[in-house]
Amino acid sequence: MNFLKTLFWVVVAVSLAIFATRNWNDVTVNLWGSLQADVKLPIMLMLTFLVGFLPPYLFLRGRIWGLRRKLALAERPVSTTVSEKLTMLSPASVRSKSS
Repeated sequence: MNFLKTLFWVVVAVSLAIFATRNWNDVTVNLWGSLQADVKLPIMLMLTFLVGFLPPYLFLRGRIWGLRRKLALAERPVSTTVSEKLTMLSPASVRSKSS
């Protein structure tokens, strides 16, 4: 399975490299007024991908981080009370109570 994952990412990287070299053309972007910017096409595509991908990704990572913190806080008291109960019900204390 690890081999297939590696193969997939190698194919993606090679295809992106081929695409970038074949389409290394200038693209004129009209900003505002008479201001224009000449940007290479692969750079422009990478920037638009990042603008669309990064905000939701960062939002979801922050949400997962917060939920993990809440879960850790919720599990902490339960683990201490269970360990306290186990120490209270040790075999030595049970034998002394029954005698």
